[in-house]
Amino acid sequence: MYNDVSKKATMKYIKENLEEVRFRVRKGEKERYKAHAERRGKSLTGLIVDLLEQDIKRAENE
Repeated sequence: MYNDVSKKATMKYIKENLEEVRFRVRKGEKERYKAHAERRGKSLTGLIVDLLEQDIKRAENE
């Protein structure tokens, strides 16, 4: 069960371990991107991170 103690622990974890990245896209594109990610079995954030990681690895091997 998610209660105030769990919420506090989650917020502490987020604050200590995660960063937020925000960017803007044209209206309507977010849903298009989200649908594409879902077809790939991923969240939009997960797909973006995976694609960035692939690109970084490719660049490191050039």
